[in-house]
Formats: sequence, structure tokens, C-alpha cells
Amino acid sequence: MDAAGADGEIRWLDDHATTAARAAEALGVPVGAIANSLVFTLDDEPVLVLTSGAHRVDTDFLGSRLGGRLARASKETVRDATGQVIGGVAPVGHPSPVRTLVDVDLGVHDVVWAAAGHAKTVFPTSYDELVRITGGTPTPVVPPAE
Repeated sequence: MDAAGADGEIRWLDDHATTAARAAEALGVPVGAIANSLVFTLDDEPVLVLTSGAHRVDTDFLGSRLGGRLARASKETVRDATGQVIGGVAPVGHPSPVRTLVDVDLGVHDVVWAAAGHAKTVFPTSYDELVRITGGTPTPVVPPAE
């Protein structure tokens, strides 16, 4: 995180926060302010999607936007791509760069909380910093509300 230029300090939680709801409850913040780190494959290439905990990634919608088929990655693919296990994947610190998409819905929160590489750790950041430190692309991950 230091190498990426993240300003927030890592916070250890009392219990595992493997879901956005658990993390939000532990931190006393809205679930939408939790940046879920989800690894998918886009035509067999790993893609990290940092999505608001307020909704699920619409894989058909996002895959179509990206011009391919988007599917949940296996736990082996997650570990190979990020060097971390499901439930605590940080947005940075991977063995090699992973294409990263950052949910635009996270931008409504002044403080966004992301995993810090372990299921009991998180760190505060801003949407702009999250995009900067990941080299991510701001992207809607669900269709616009009608």
C-alpha cells in the first residue's frame, strides 16, 4: 500500500469481514462505502472489479461493456492473479498488474473502505485515490436505473 501511495492506515477488525455487510457493520458505515474486491475472468484473463457493497456486479452488463464474457474467477485464479485469497483481496500489492475496474457508484462516498490483504484488515481511502493507486478505470458495473 505504501508503494502504491495509499494514505489510509490499515485497520485490524475484531472478526473476519469477508462480506461488505460484515465490514460495514464492523466499521459503522453504509454498505455502499465498502469496496468489494472481486476477481472475474474476461475471456480467461483476470480482471479485478472494485464494486460498491450496495449491489452485485451485473456480469452480462459489464461483460458486454468490455466486449467479452465475464465470469467469476476460481479461487486458484484469484490467488494466482493477486497473491491473496478470497475474502481479503486488496486493490493493490499483486504479483503483477491486474486490469482493474472501479465502480463509479463508490464515488458518492467521501470515504471508501477497501480490503488490505487479509480478511480482518481494511483501509480508508477516497474514490479518487482508489482509482489512482490501482490505475483503475472508472466503470459502471450495473445498468443505470430507469
